[in-house]
Amino acid sequence: VQLQASGGGLVQAGGSLRLSCAASGSNFRSYALGWFRQAPGKKREFVGAVSLGGVSESIADSVKGRFSVSRDNAENTAYLQMNSLKPEDTAVYYCAATHNTWGLPGTAVTPPPSDVYVTWGQGTQVTVSS
Repeated sequence: VQLQASGGGLVQAGGSLRLSCAASGSNFRSYALGWFRQAPGKKREFVGAVSLGGVSESIADSVKGRFSVSRDNAENTAYLQMNSLKPEDTAVYYCAATHNTWGLPGTAVTPPPSDVYVTWGQGTQVTVSS
C-alpha cells in the first residue's frame, strides 16, 4: 500500500484541521493506520492510531480530547481530526500503515511503536499561529 497525507496548512490557535491519509494499492483493510508528528528539533511522536476495521482507536495523552482518528475502508482513507489546535501542535504530520493486529479481540490493546509501521506517507505540514 502507498499512502498520501494531505490537509495540512496554517491555522490560528483554537482552529481545526482534518488530515486525510489516502491509500492506494491493495488490501487497505488489512492495515492498521497510525498518525505521527515531528516538530523541528524534536523526535517523532505518536499522535493517534486506528486498528484494522476501525475496531479500536488510540490517542496520545498530549492531544486527547482535541484530536480523533477514524478510517473509511470504502474510501481507502484514514483521518485525523484536530480541534482546538495549539501552537505546540505545529509539526509535520505523517500517516503510516502496519499489519499489526492491535486492538482486535485477544490482541494488544495499545498500538505498536513506530518501527513496526512498514509504509509511511510523505507528511503534511501543520502550522498553528498564536
